[in-house]
Amino acid sequence: MKTLIATLFATAAGAAFAAPTFALNHDPASYRAVTQKASADYRVATEKCDGMKANDKDVCMAEARLARTRTEADALSQYNNTPKGREKARSNLADAEYDLAKAKCGARSGADKDECMNNAKSVHTAALADAKSAGTAAGVDKCAQAGGDGKTGCLVQTKSSAVKDNAADAANRTENAADRAGDKAAAATATAVAKTKDVAATAVEKTKEVAHTVAEKTKEVAHTVAQKTENAVDRSGDKTRDTAAVTAQKTDNAVDNAGDKTRDAASKTKLAASDTAITTKVKAGLVKEPNLESLGIHVETEKGVVMLSGFVNSKTEADKAVKVAKGVDGVTSVKSAIKVK
Repeated sequence: MKTLIATLFATAAGAAFAAPTFALNHDPASYRAVTQKASADYRVATEKCDGMKANDKDVCMAEARLARTRTEADALSQYNNTPKGREKARSNLADAEYDLAKAKCGARSGADKDECMNNAKSVHTAALADAKSAGTAAGVDKCAQAGGDGKTGCLVQTKSSAVKDNAADAANRTENAADRAGDKAAAATATAVAKTKDVAATAVEKTKEVAHTVAEKTKEVAHTVAQKTENAVDRSGDKTRDTAAVTAQKTDNAVDNAGDKTRDAASKTKLAASDTAITTKVKAGLVKEPNLESLGIHVETEKGVVMLSGFVNSKTEADKAVKVAKGVDGVTSVKSAIKVK
């Protein structure tokens, strides 16, 4: 595993910085042209990622960023090959490769994902250390003093050696981290299993106790409900009988009262009809009487008593009106309030 990680890391780093070492001139225009093309290629790549979802889209975007960063790092190493420029280029590339590694780890789960993330972090740490390595920068600066093929060979040897050393160190740290993660995972699993058994046993015992308690309480409640129901039935029977007796008595009283009220109402109705008839007969008699202005006389009857009011032309007409009222059947008396104009 250590050899595999070292080989992959050395290959990636070597590819990123395998640009021709003779192109060391400061050329901002060329550098700008390369970076602009890298940005354009990045936009095209991200458009292809838009149709993807979830982790596939994350990986696609990370690959697009890594491709752009790799091109920009290559351009920086060619057109601005200074110690600061080299460090920046390598740091940017290390970050982009780390982002891609984390995106790929996102598709995993559990201990497998943790191990993947630890490996990615270890490789990233080694890459950043390589970027900041003063020895590598010094070695390259020394190679710059050489000429021709000697210069090229010096650069290649210096970069390859530094990359391999850092990759091997990263592999060792990754392997150790993986071993520790495996031990911790095994211990955690054993502890979790033991705790699960204890919890399960405790849950079974508590369930039995709760079930027994519930059964006892259910019996007690059922007995109590049955007793209360029986008592309620007895009380309900007594109340029903009492209510029936009271209702019957109230019904008899209501019938008697209704009979009395009906008789009173009939009597009152008959009396009112008699008074109305008397009033009508008196008015008819006044109309028939000659030389009597009956329209000016008002007639009311209450319990056979006729009350006359209004205005006439003479006392003779007033007396004649009283005489007519007294001559009607059912009239018990006549009260006159007629006034002479």
